[in-house]
Amino acid sequence: MTISPRIDGRDVEVAEGTTILEAARSVGIEIPTLCWDERLTPQGSCRICMVGIEGLEGCVPACTTPVADGMVVYSDDPHAMETARSVLELTLSNLPERALDIPAESSQLIRTLHHFKIDESRFSGSRLGLGKDHSHPYVKLDRDLCIACTRCVRICDEVQGTFALTMVERGSDTVVDLGTGSSWAESECVSCGACVDSCPSGALSEPGLLDTRPIERTTTTTCGYCGVGCTLDVHTRDSEIATVTPNRTAPVNRGHACVKGRFAHGFVRSADRLDRPLIRRQGELVETSWDEAIGFIAQKLKSIKETYGAEAIAAISSARCTNEENYLMQKLMRVAIGNNNIDNCSRICHAPSAAGLTASLGFAGGTNAFDDIDSADCFLLAGSNPTEAHPVVGARIKQQVIKGAGLVVVDPRQIEMADYADIYLRCRPGTNVAVFNGMAQSLIDNDLIDEKFVRNRSDGYEELRELLREYTPERVEEISGVAASDLRRAAQIYGEAEHASIVYGLGVTEHAHGTDGVRTLTNLAILTGNVGTSSGGGINPLRGQSNVQGASDVGALPDLLPAYQRVTDDGAAERFEQAWGVEILRAPGLRIPEMFNAAVEGKLKALYVIGEDIAQTDPDTDHVRAAIEACDLVVVQEIFPSRTAEMADVVLPAASFFEKDGTFVNFDRRFQRVRPALAPPGEAKTDFEIIALLADALGHDLGCPTPKDAIDELATLCPDFAGISHDRLDREGPLHWPCASVDDPGEATLHLDRFRTANGKAKLFAKPYLPPGEEPDSEYPFVLVTGRRLEHYNAGTMTRRTDNLELMPAELVEINPRDAQSLGTGDGDSVEISSRRGSVTLRVRTTERVAPGELFASFHFPEAPINVLTSDSVDEVTGCPEYKVTAVQVRAS
Repeated sequence: MTISPRIDGRDVEVAEGTTILEAARSVGIEIPTLCWDERLTPQGSCRICMVGIEGLEGCVPACTTPVADGMVVYSDDPHAMETARSVLELTLSNLPERALDIPAESSQLIRTLHHFKIDESRFSGSRLGLGKDHSHPYVKLDRDLCIACTRCVRICDEVQGTFALTMVERGSDTVVDLGTGSSWAESECVSCGACVDSCPSGALSEPGLLDTRPIERTTTTTCGYCGVGCTLDVHTRDSEIATVTPNRTAPVNRGHACVKGRFAHGFVRSADRLDRPLIRRQGELVETSWDEAIGFIAQKLKSIKETYGAEAIAAISSARCTNEENYLMQKLMRVAIGNNNIDNCSRICHAPSAAGLTASLGFAGGTNAFDDIDSADCFLLAGSNPTEAHPVVGARIKQQVIKGAGLVVVDPRQIEMADYADIYLRCRPGTNVAVFNGMAQSLIDNDLIDEKFVRNRSDGYEELRELLREYTPERVEEISGVAASDLRRAAQIYGEAEHASIVYGLGVTEHAHGTDGVRTLTNLAILTGNVGTSSGGGINPLRGQSNVQGASDVGALPDLLPAYQRVTDDGAAERFEQAWGVEILRAPGLRIPEMFNAAVEGKLKALYVIGEDIAQTDPDTDHVRAAIEACDLVVVQEIFPSRTAEMADVVLPAASFFEKDGTFVNFDRRFQRVRPALAPPGEAKTDFEIIALLADALGHDLGCPTPKDAIDELATLCPDFAGISHDRLDREGPLHWPCASVDDPGEATLHLDRFRTANGKAKLFAKPYLPPGEEPDSEYPFVLVTGRRLEHYNAGTMTRRTDNLELMPAELVEINPRDAQSLGTGDGDSVEISSRRGSVTLRVRTTERVAPGELFASFHFPEAPINVLTSDSVDEVTGCPEYKVTAVQVRAS
């Protein structure tokens, strides 16, 4: 219902329930406030936003008072102004004069002082000496500047959900502090920066803002870390990043960020950034010119192609590159080289998602928009640790659970979200399919399925029901270790929900039967009618890298052209042939694991790697290194001298995401703009420019001189992207695909009318549980599970060159206390972890978070090369490696 109040002589139309403050700001009327933040529940405690209402004695706070139809409001009401001024003067009387040193652009308090024309002499400094806490590398507290508005406490509680802050002392000495009473560095703070971003007075700040010189430029772009797709404002001065803040109006992150996107930007000017091409001479990488580097690569590629054929050349594109760069690279391979040997890192993370979701639902992407989290009344969180790997998603799920939504967590490791769960299913690593089948069987047995939906919108039910007779909760307990009663309870919570959402991650996909894991998990959404419906439900994979969805969307895959059109489909291939003027091979190219095997066998002679440290992140590291060494030519485009770059014949210096123009696609299928805030250092170039240079040296004009041209060409060749362009994204903001025309708003929720399968129905898959690629035995009795840490990202290439290294300086292996005791080791001790492929030495962290017989470690640190241990077992459908189950032995060092 729309109502029409009048504010300062202006008629305003707003929805019922809108506050006076919101209504005023909607038409550009500024009412100052200090305790209000659009991300928080209004509190009305500062009494600065006081206004007068016609016919009402006294004044009211605008931030908590709803407007009414016909209400007449005066923001300059004399009584209201005097009340606000008096409160402000009292607040200022406690503050030291150095509060004035903070520029108005960084201090809402200073801007409010100017609004009321209050004399700066009011800063009497009666509160002095309460102290500072600069122990944290990013968050800096000056207690003397705190005005007790509680915004930092509330944003930590209401947005981040960490509950790390509180207010201490009384009266005029009331200030923010850590709830634990410890220093900031030792607290439970997760370094999201929300408190700094919300603080109106400068009491909470960060290194780049302690420098009070003015910000010169602000650039809005998309974060280049994980696949959530947070919109960031990059503030620069003197061609350096001063600070990065989450964009308040962004549809994805809504003014929130994590420690990586918010603070981990120092890497862009790290001393070891690559800024000139390198070429190997007499065994050493030495600087060279771009002309020589590109000329050498082109000559070698031509020679290899002439001698061994086009199939002897392969490329690994990058999920850290833009859509335009990935599109150009796959086009170069298909046009200039003449094969389909192009892949990207989705192969080693979410290839089973693409295969499984396509088989079940007909589409290789998550089904629902991130916004639907807000209307979900239950979450099934499987194989994902979002509060560490995708913190903005994790915080939103946590807030919804705190409000009353149900939560079922399926994970071998007791992640933080398990502490909030109604039921936590601690399964043995590699038993996902059994657990999901057991939940499905319990849904059917307890009449918790949507029979109408199953009958009208799915196929395969009878076959699935027959298979599920073997998966009673008791049998699943034997396989997985999950108690039968817990399994039944989990099925009940999920099945009884009205809008149940499945969110999953690499703990589902990175298995020898990862595609089966996705299919059987999707069965649960189909059986309950929680997919292809309006809002709150669905099934969404959380993507690990910033553009892992987009890299695949635009065709950096060996068997699929852009928009998942098969190379074996004559109709699709012919459309690209006509546009590109070349013949496209109908045979799929090599997947990443197949590239390594082919190199070791002498069949692959040249490997081109963009933005991936395969010598650290890919499984069975010794095999990967052998493959690199076997190639006649290895080219690496990188921003730092990675383990892979150290082995290359040519290293080309590339631009970071802060220095690029283009787009990313996030985990819920939104095309979002990436804009350059800085110029690349030295002679470094964007990956787009480098690929174009190489194509020219190979004698091919790829026909896309700019990233804008590349996305425009993509739109003409792919009906699903027809409505996407830089101009439209700049004008309207992020757009979900499919987006079939310039008038199409984009398809935020998929399958509302029909599924994209051949017959328009979802497919239920009857898939039996099969054991993992390797299992513990008497020689290797432990199971190692790998994953990510909050503070670091992927190979750690970027985050280890920032102050995040202070937050987590080295990798630790997590061991259950009972296992540690039996091994004669404890916290801080070193242990040697060995598999059938190699050994790694790590220090110990004992924790009940891991079950007895299991270990956990990340792969962020080159000095802790965890992937030396991981096996060559891969998903039988997609070739995705089995990172999540490695049989190991442990010895105290």
